[in-house]
Amino acid sequence: MARKKSIVVIGGGTGLSTVLRGLKHYPFDITAIVTVSDDGGSSGRLRDDYDIPPPGDIRNVIAALSDTEPLLEQMFQYRFSDSRDLGGHSLGNLMLTALADITGDFSTAIAEMSKVLKVHGKVIPAANKKVNLHAELEDGSVIIGESKIPNSKKQIKRVFLVPENVKALPEALEAIERADIILIGPGSLYTSIIPNLLVKEIGESVIRAKGQKIYICNLMTQKGETINYRATDHVKAIYNHVGTPFLNAVLVNNNNLPSPIKENYYKEENAEPVKVNIDELERLGLKVIKKDIATVQRGAVRHNSRAIAEWLLNYSYR
Repeated sequence: MARKKSIVVIGGGTGLSTVLRGLKHYPFDITAIVTVSDDGGSSGRLRDDYDIPPPGDIRNVIAALSDTEPLLEQMFQYRFSDSRDLGGHSLGNLMLTALADITGDFSTAIAEMSKVLKVHGKVIPAANKKVNLHAELEDGSVIIGESKIPNSKKQIKRVFLVPENVKALPEALEAIERADIILIGPGSLYTSIIPNLLVKEIGESVIRAKGQKIYICNLMTQKGETINYRATDHVKAIYNHVGTPFLNAVLVNNNNLPSPIKENYYKEENAEPVKVNIDELERLGLKVIKKDIATVQRGAVRHNSRAIAEWLLNYSYR
């Protein structure tokens, strides 16, 4: 049997978890590198109380890659609601925090929890310490905190980490170096994708890596971050933050969403499907891969994890 292809997926939020749920069913050696700049909700409270990276995105990725009884995963994701002290916390966040406190190390806590839930592959935080995400807006003002950034009504000029010199874990750099394919995204551009690449060692390792580097383009624009952004605008924002072009290809959606769904997104969030300007993407030196990778779940547009995994299987083993 041929060696499993090594896949590194870099991102955060719902987009990353969605893609990983599909990839785990296929013969890939998976490493997920997950953003750690969330400062809201349960994650933010635990982050500040215990001086650890926020556990929320990590928890979702562990659940997405787990191979355990559905009831155990449901328990891990369970969120308390009827308690003054526990309200808003998920059990998985509390478990990761407890393990970090017991072992004295957040990345060790992730590794131990991954064993319990029989995770396919490795889950690695982009950094092993607490960081804050800042956003400089087009008028020069600065917003502090990831949870506050999408609430701004002004265009984002750039985002940056504080402290800026946060170190990456060696296993993250090793995974990037040996990867056959590095997937960037999908996810919120400025708060889930770019923050990973702002960890200097990760950004530099991705640029140097010999594996194919593919951006999975977002399906919809996002209020507070990417309204009116085309696919090229997403790519250019990534390049501007990293400092140089480095992607080989971009995977974009090729099917048309139902009109009622698009109308609802525009009405509720002023959002619309990301426009794919193929000629401009190709002028950036990118191979444009068009596939039917969108699906609608409970009124929300999501990436079709199985479709992406099947495409990647054919792409990587061809």
